[in-house]
Amino acid sequence: MRAALFALLIATPVAAAPCGGDFAGFLQAMEAEAVASGVPADKAAEFFANARQDPKVLKADRSQGVFRKTFLDFSQSLISKGRLSTARAKSESLDDIFTRAETEYGVSRGILLAFWAFETDFGQVQGDFNTRNALLTLAHDCRRPELFQPQVLAAAQLHALDEFDLDTTGAWAGEIGMVQMLPKDILERGVDGDGDGLILLKTSEADAILSGARMLQHHSWRPGEPWLAEVTLPQDFDWSLTGLDTEKPTSDWSALGVTPRNGALAHGLPASILLPQGRNGPAFLAYPNFRVLFEWNKSFIYVTTAAYFGTRIEGAEPYAAGNPDPALAPEEMTALQEKLATLGHDVGKVDGILGAGTRTAVQKEQLRLGLPADGWPTRDLLDAL
Repeated sequence: MRAALFALLIATPVAAAPCGGDFAGFLQAMEAEAVASGVPADKAAEFFANARQDPKVLKADRSQGVFRKTFLDFSQSLISKGRLSTARAKSESLDDIFTRAETEYGVSRGILLAFWAFETDFGQVQGDFNTRNALLTLAHDCRRPELFQPQVLAAAQLHALDEFDLDTTGAWAGEIGMVQMLPKDILERGVDGDGDGLILLKTSEADAILSGARMLQHHSWRPGEPWLAEVTLPQDFDWSLTGLDTEKPTSDWSALGVTPRNGALAHGLPASILLPQGRNGPAFLAYPNFRVLFEWNKSFIYVTTAAYFGTRIEGAEPYAAGNPDPALAPEEMTALQEKLATLGHDVGKVDGILGAGTRTAVQKEQLRLGLPADGWPTRDLLDAL
């Protein structure tokens, strides 16, 4: 039945239900789409009955202040000795499951453990938002209906498979289970890891871990390759070469004086230099697998922290924190983004968050103004603009 429903979901185009209008009418339109996508009429009626909007979801969607933290603050708040110890203990106690993830999907246990730790504290905190209502609220909201309406249909499909209860809870954005996957990802790439005939990411460690591994494999995770390594850069380094927009073979980086703090550079791989807090903070070499992690979470700070934690789980030493220039206050960051946008740079939403677009724009303006072009916004840059 799963294959048949999935085939229908792929074959049936989503005729977008009208967003922003009457919620009852929206539910009727979504129910009709669910039936057209292969959900039995009785199951569809059951899924949409008594659904309601959740204003707390919209509030959470518009206030993601945690990503305003710096890399050092964010990583130090999420990574503790206890969490590292728990991750390594889980690696040992669930060795058979992680070995399957590595052999069947090519995904290293360190990165799976890092996301499991950060997303739900190893399954202990999976979120208390009603998932059905959260998805319908976001699908009805006109900000991103094209993202969330297919997730509603996928959740209805999972309900028809008896893999989604109407009282299912999770994150405010509709992610479910120990590794927080959206319904469409579960429907398309979920794995019955424990062999009970169901895919239940809330209660089955095997299902959750192997589903996460399969999702990363789908997004082109490269087996046997690293994702992040801490490096040391010479003082006279050309800082304009840093950032994800520049990629070179590790041999070229080595010729430019880039040296690993632990172990050796991965021979023959392309990589980029990451300076999450500028030239005076930690420095990392990011390999192709690092970019895959943005399919799990779009935040640069979150992904870099998870990637770093994954290396720590697998034995890397703590990073050298350095002495970065102070971060801009939220109002200063917002002012900087406004100035950059006025100069024609695409910084995305002016929200006070140092995202990829803002980092690129900062680096270009630093280069233009003769400042060290390391992509880290400083008060000197703000004053110069």
